[in-house]
Amino acid sequence: MALNVSTLVLAKSGPVDFAQPDSVDLMREFSLFYEAHKNKQFEQWTLDRGFAVINNNPTTFIKYNPFIKMEEIIFYLHDSVSTTTDQEKEALADTLVYLYDVATKYDSKKAGYYLARKAYVLEMWENTDPNLVIPAYEKALDMDWNIQNDYKDRLGILYSQNASDSNDYKLKALDLYSRLSEEEPDNPRWLQRIEQLAENVDELVEITGKAWYLNKDNLEKAWKYASTGIRAQSWEKAQEPLEFLIQKAPDVINYWKQLASVYDKLNKNDSAINAYKKLIELQPDSRDNFINIALVYKKIDQLSVARTYLRRSSALSPEWDYPYYIEGSLYEQAVRNCMGAKFEFMDKCVFQLAVETYQRARSMGGQFTSTAAERISALSNSIPQKEDYFFRKMQSGETIKIDTGCYGWIGKTITVP
Repeated sequence: MALNVSTLVLAKSGPVDFAQPDSVDLMREFSLFYEAHKNKQFEQWTLDRGFAVINNNPTTFIKYNPFIKMEEIIFYLHDSVSTTTDQEKEALADTLVYLYDVATKYDSKKAGYYLARKAYVLEMWENTDPNLVIPAYEKALDMDWNIQNDYKDRLGILYSQNASDSNDYKLKALDLYSRLSEEEPDNPRWLQRIEQLAENVDELVEITGKAWYLNKDNLEKAWKYASTGIRAQSWEKAQEPLEFLIQKAPDVINYWKQLASVYDKLNKNDSAINAYKKLIELQPDSRDNFINIALVYKKIDQLSVARTYLRRSSALSPEWDYPYYIEGSLYEQAVRNCMGAKFEFMDKCVFQLAVETYQRARSMGGQFTSTAAERISALSNSIPQKEDYFFRKMQSGETIKIDTGCYGWIGKTITVP
């Protein structure tokens, strides 16, 4: 059925006054419209009945969703009728924009939806200047954030397509997609959009940093900057926002975890140790905190302290093989630190202790079974051999104490096989 363009609402001339209030039987017109829509009679005549109602006083009929029904008809005529001409499509677009303006006035509960749909029509049907469409989408989201995410994506795309040095659209796009990513962490689209905002991850770090520096009291922006820096392995840039976050939210465990790790990566060992001690205070039952602080002490050759924390980790998780694997590596490290120009018998004994510790880790059948086995094999020629015991007149079952000199901290024994 051909459309009568002259009776469609044209944006430039304003709405056609279909009928005056005193000459329209609104109940009759709405009943005709309602039945026609129900019967999928999507044509000009049905639109005329609908406009006869909404151009007067549709308040009584809001509960029947007249605007949604008229929208459906207009979308059908615009997108699904092959005979609709370009001129008619332009008129339908203007009509729909007008419809949304009226709908926002009378059906305020759905105002955010209508505003988002209006922005979509302005963008996709009318090719309106993005600088006019963007505020339309923004207004819709300000009114109702819970509208469909596809409209948020359209806004984000417009931000990214029109970003320049003279506006903050790139920052706005980043904020938008970051929020969507937090709300839908399993939806890869939002992370892809974030990645597309920058030519590389380093630029993304700069963008998030700029966003935070413009609003430095904002914890959310600080976290975005920090997490992006961590992702880019820009440890120095991640440090500042993380330090800010622990000052503002000193009991948030994740901030401390990330900061401790950043300090560790930067070899700021004292700071890393202090951060892990804070984590132990906040999470005394976490085995990971004790392991991580032990690894820092290991790195700075405080092997005795490292072993103390390893044992605390094992006490929390007796079935875990990792603390024993690390303890074995402490004994290897001790030999490298203590060995002089000559490879002495006691050095071999400490390697034997390392092997026995690795054997315990291997026997637990955990994640480090194979790596522990590799270390056992690698040390097989460095441990005491039969002749070492023979020339020292040591008998099977005799114990050898490892508790003197450079190895004094070890305080353990091995047994002659």
